[in-house]
Amino acid sequence: MKCIKDDFRCGAVLPRFSADGKIPFRYKLDGREYSGIPAEFGPGAVTRRIDSSVVFSVVTGRTPEGLELRAECREYLDYPVTEWVMYMTNAGSVNSAVISDWCATASLPVCALKRDGGARPPVLLHGNGDNISESGYSWFADEIGSRPLSVSPCGDGTSCNGAFPYMRFLLGDYSVNAAVGWTGTWQLSASLSSAGGTDVVNVEVRQQRFNTYLEPGETVRTPLLILQTASGSEDRARNLWRSWYIDHILPRENGKPLSPKLVLHTWMIDGLPEFCGTTEENQLKGIQTYIDHGLKPDIWWIDAGWYPCNNDWPTGTGNWYPNPEHFPDGFHKIGEMCDDNDIDFLVWFEPERIFRNTEVWNEHPDFLIFGSEEDNNALFFLGDPAAREWLTDRIDSIIKEGHIRIYRQDFNFPPSGYWAKGEAENRAGIHENLHIQGYYAFWDELIRRNPGLLIDSCSSGGRRNDIETMKRAVPLHYTDIGYGNHPIKQKQHRQMFEWIPYFRAHTMNWDKPDGTYGGSRPVDEFAYQNALAPSVTSMIEWNDPDELNEVGRRFHPVWRKAAEMMLRCDYYPLTETRVDAGDWYAMQFHDEDANDGFVQLIRNVRVNDSRFTVRGFVPDENLDRIYRFFDPFTNRVWTMSGRNFRSGGFEDALEPRSGVIWFYSVI
Repeated sequence: MKCIKDDFRCGAVLPRFSADGKIPFRYKLDGREYSGIPAEFGPGAVTRRIDSSVVFSVVTGRTPEGLELRAECREYLDYPVTEWVMYMTNAGSVNSAVISDWCATASLPVCALKRDGGARPPVLLHGNGDNISESGYSWFADEIGSRPLSVSPCGDGTSCNGAFPYMRFLLGDYSVNAAVGWTGTWQLSASLSSAGGTDVVNVEVRQQRFNTYLEPGETVRTPLLILQTASGSEDRARNLWRSWYIDHILPRENGKPLSPKLVLHTWMIDGLPEFCGTTEENQLKGIQTYIDHGLKPDIWWIDAGWYPCNNDWPTGTGNWYPNPEHFPDGFHKIGEMCDDNDIDFLVWFEPERIFRNTEVWNEHPDFLIFGSEEDNNALFFLGDPAAREWLTDRIDSIIKEGHIRIYRQDFNFPPSGYWAKGEAENRAGIHENLHIQGYYAFWDELIRRNPGLLIDSCSSGGRRNDIETMKRAVPLHYTDIGYGNHPIKQKQHRQMFEWIPYFRAHTMNWDKPDGTYGGSRPVDEFAYQNALAPSVTSMIEWNDPDELNEVGRRFHPVWRKAAEMMLRCDYYPLTETRVDAGDWYAMQFHDEDANDGFVQLIRNVRVNDSRFTVRGFVPDENLDRIYRFFDPFTNRVWTMSGRNFRSGGFEDALEPRSGVIWFYSVI
């Protein structure tokens, strides 16, 4: 979606940096409160153009005791978007003042509209993220009043468990999309006040637990805060965010936004859990067999268990080298075969969780934060530069040796208790802050050493997909819940399409003949319909019979065409998603420049009515134009006016447990 003047007009409310130190941060030093960088700290500013669409500003200052302050701001010129973060470094020779109540701030005026004789209150739309349960990816709308409204994840140390770090403020005739960049425990609070007769929503974002001095040489930072304004409807706010995200956040591939990816692998080969049964021989055979069946992957995926682990993958995290019994020559032959066939080779790691009696546990205990004596896991502390350098060298060597193009990082335990362990008085939050900075530095260095490397973010699914992580990665595994439960996936996809538009889905069926969930069916067209996403893993196995391979050969070209549209079109949900197998499910993608798109309609497994009326999004300028619809599976073609498509819609009849994709163009 393109920005219009009204979007930028609304953008005038976003914070700006100035050379006199008026920046949107507040903090306390030894209990004394400061706003911005006051004159006594000698503020100075430098502004430069990063590229044609981004202006980068830095405001610095220094306390008399040697605490260096640095605030950074990026303003986007092609979208009404501003992002900012602040750092503090102890450049002195003794411990600094205690830093507390440190937050990024914003004040957003409310343009009140009248409704039913009264003012419409400001509202915060927010979600609960991926909470590792079927209730995840739910969405809530809370009115903002004078009493602070607080949103934060559950406190396990991950950024998306219990709260989603993407949200929207509805402020009358405009909206503000907000994203928090902190891969730990963040907190956003919003409250309503009046300033000069105008209602204002005051926003604060902080690391939830932070009250610490800095030792000489230490640097700490705030979470990143990103705000984007949008005029008019929520459809507009949703699609301006998607457009900005794809243009500026989504990792690039050969200078272009990431393309759709078909993922294939040997899941639980030889009956062993996860990827414990992978060997050089069976991986080479699996790749070649898929190619021979006409199902060449874009990504070849090896997940947990490729290292020494005695066929119990969690017990080997910390043995970061290929199992010599399975890969006597390492990964290089697999990587070379992938290179020869233009396949991206992906390998899973979980470097922050170290299991008892692995190589890292036994040989590098100084890199670890241990729990209790009975705890079999320890945290690899990325806040230690020496530890991070060792880890970077080790994983970089595996990436290079194996021709790995996609580094997949998982994280399957809560770090918050480890971070808190051993903190001295007035050092609350220091381990979390240093660790998260080290996490970013680790990924940045891997990318620097391996140009073109793609990173896949995972944390028991989607528990760490905040915007700082997404600046470096994509979530090819955004959840551990509901792979084959179609209504759950539909609700998850509803939020992902809106906020993190590049993700991956599985072609799994868990529905039973009676319409309940809990069973397992072979891959079929219904599984593919419910896995429509920019990236998809086909669960057709390498050694499945040819009739299953034919399902993939038939659907993959249709998926790829739709996936390409998902990454260039605007997104319009056409039905609610209530995790109800008795509901129809429909969505539309529309490209306002090319004037094409598609509509998908799914009849879930317990829908009684055989027919459903689809009313689509139609821009005003297309009301009197003709829409030409095409079904790629039946080759059926039909037309209707844009006016009828919007107002009356079209009625379609589907068989139980089926779906349809209608591609269209405006003529």
